[in-house]
Amino acid sequence: MGERMKVFGLVAVLGFMAGIIADLSAEYVIPWIVTILPELIQIRFLVSGFAGACLTLVLVSVWAYITGPSEP
Repeated sequence: MGERMKVFGLVAVLGFMAGIIADLSAEYVIPWIVTILPELIQIRFLVSGFAGACLTLVLVSVWAYITGPSEP
């Protein structure tokens, strides 16, 4: 049961970090990009998909690095 709680805790920490990243990007990064690339930003689904893909890659990479190999 201890391993399960560690996984739940790790997921909670990763979710917390994802929320912080999303908030910072919504407040600072996205307005900066809007000033630089106004035509591209009008395609909202494209930007949302790209942000989601990047965030997922970061979270999965962190998770894979922390858990390490599963071979005995």
